[in-house]
Parts: sequence; C-alpha cells; structure tokens
Amino acid sequence: MPIESGGNNADNVINVGCNELANCTNQSGQPGAIRYAHCTLQGIPEKVIEVAAAVLQRPDGSFLLAQRPADKIWAGYWEFPGGKIEPGETPYHALVRELSEELGITVTTAYPWVTRVFAYPHAMVRLNFFRVTEWSGELHPHEGQAFSWQPPAALRYLRANGDDSATVSPMLPANAPILHALELPNLYAISNVQELGEQEFMRRLEFALQNGLRLVQLREKDYSREALRALALNILPLMKQHGAHLIINADIELAQEVGAGGVQLTGAQMAELSVRPAVEWCAASCHNVAELRRAETLGCDFALLSPVLPTKSHPGAPHLGWENFAAIAEGSSIPVYALGGLVHTDMQIAWQHGAHGIALLRQAWPEGSSVLLSSCGMR
Repeated sequence: MPIESGGNNADNVINVGCNELANCTNQSGQPGAIRYAHCTLQGIPEKVIEVAAAVLQRPDGSFLLAQRPADKIWAGYWEFPGGKIEPGETPYHALVRELSEELGITVTTAYPWVTRVFAYPHAMVRLNFFRVTEWSGELHPHEGQAFSWQPPAALRYLRANGDDSATVSPMLPANAPILHALELPNLYAISNVQELGEQEFMRRLEFALQNGLRLVQLREKDYSREALRALALNILPLMKQHGAHLIINADIELAQEVGAGGVQLTGAQMAELSVRPAVEWCAASCHNVAELRRAETLGCDFALLSPVLPTKSHPGAPHLGWENFAAIAEGSSIPVYALGGLVHTDMQIAWQHGAHGIALLRQAWPEGSSVLLSSCGMR
C-alpha cells in the first residue's frame, strides 16, 4: 500500500478532528513516530490522504500481506495491499483499481469493514479497509513486492512482531489494531441459559464449539452474581479447550476474577468510565452513533449495534433497519456486530452493510448448530 509524500492532494484530503489523532511513540525503530487514534494533537497536519486497503481472505481465514519494495518508505515492512484514492473515486472503486494494478486480480466481492486514521512522519492517512472474499485472476507482483498468505493462527504473533508462528516480519506498526480485529470471528453468540436450562445449554454450547463457535457472551440478567460466577467457571474450561473467548456482560470485576476473555460494556458504563477496563477483549453495547463514538474513544475492541430488526423480546419497539445500521457503522474504527431480530442467513446482508458479523441469542443455540455455523461462514 504505497503511501508517498509530496504532490498536491487538495482534492483527495479531508479535515479530521483532534480526537481521531494520537501522539504515541512507535515501537519500530524507524525515525519519526506513528501516531494512533484518540490521543493528543501536537503539531500534526489537519488533512489526511484517503487510502483504500484490502484484507484478502481465503475461505479458511488466511489473509494476504505484501512487503513494501526496497525503493519505498518503510522498505521491507509488511502491510495490507491497497493505495491512494484518486480524485473522483469512491473507496470501493479505488480498491478495485489498486488491486488490479498492484496484484493483477479483479475483485468480485468486497465488503466495507473498518476505517483507521494514522499519522506517519510524512503524512496523515485514513485507511478505508475492505474485506475481499472473492476475486478472479492469479496473484502476481506488478510493483516488485513480495506476497505471503498468513494463517489465522499467526494473527496474535504478527501483532507481537517476531514469534515463530508468523512467517513474515516486521509488520507496519499501524497494522496492529487491524490484526487484532481480524482475530474476531464472524459469529458472536449470546447465552440463553434462562430459557434452555444449564444442562441443555452446556450440551448445545459444546456442540457449537465443536463446530467452530469461538466467541460467546455470558448474559443472564436474572442470575445472582454468585450464580453467574459459578456458571462462568463451569463454562470457561470448555471454552478454553476450543480456543474460544467468553465475554462477561457488564461485570468487569467478575470477568477479571474468573479469567474470562473480556467484558461487554453497557452504554451507561461507557459514559461513566474514563479508562478502558484491563481485559483482553473490551466490547461495547451501542444503539446510536454517539455510543459508538464513545466506544472508540474509550478504546473498545469491538461493538454491538442494535436492534437492527424487530425482536421477540421487544415486540413493537423501534429498530434501526439495515440502512440506519450502515449509516452508523460507516467509518467506525472498530469492528461492529449487528444484533437484534437476526438469523444465521443474515450474515451476508450484514457484511454488505459494513458489519463485521452478526450476534445471535436464541438463534445461536439450535439443535443443528453445525448447520448454523456453516451458514454463518465461521472460520
């Protein structure tokens, strides 16, 4: 994704606010700092270069990285393919053009994903990421760069820059949040112990985990804290056995106490907190654009946006609809799951409207969970 300084980009830049910038020191050893979102503005230009970036993914979840050529800034570093959006282009059209020019492929299916703003020493860049799942043509370097397909298991180690499980290094430091986001599966299941009973829920959970489920929120509003703690401790060994994450709804201390994978914050909690909780995964429950912006500012890793469609639990209540969902999720710097009134076959329409995936409650626990997970495109 060549990002070069110089030239007149007046038609290709936009203003950004101070809350989108950062003043954090990079870990790369390269001269000049890379600055991340949501930190203090200190002498950083107020305009950004718009860029379209591609996460090319195979059905097995592996993704493509490209190495920057020797004659480019940050030579030898690995990144996601893409390039500048030219005047008059949409991000999607720029993506299609860049991948044709850079990789020699024709994009057939691409979904809008997340948007990140970074300050390099030479330029401010807004990266409009797409997940590209289908293309035609054979990959070959048109600009002399190397390419490498990375397995999903390498994600955590690529972020650490240097573990043997990653076959390429070093990564551009600016890619760390993207690598972290790619660890998230497409399906986020919400527990339904209250209706199913603990024994039946555990049976269905085990079956779902065996068939690919990797992210579960424990949300049982009628449980006492003591009962919820016991349930979490019962669930966690099974989750860890399958490399899955258990997210505790609202109770930060309980999540830390039992060693859960993270916590799901409510809107009220986000309004009160000034610091991101010390957990591996911090999620946010959002219902509007203000709450989503707050989740980003707080440093949450992903968000739930709801309700998208009418729900069984709140018949007749207002809902977003897909167009409003897309309008709120557009430009989000963190992955957004669609929640509310959905079924497993809604995965593709969710992707088309900018969602990372879907969250399901009752629909997450059918008898035939293998059918559900297959339809959801679980990796």
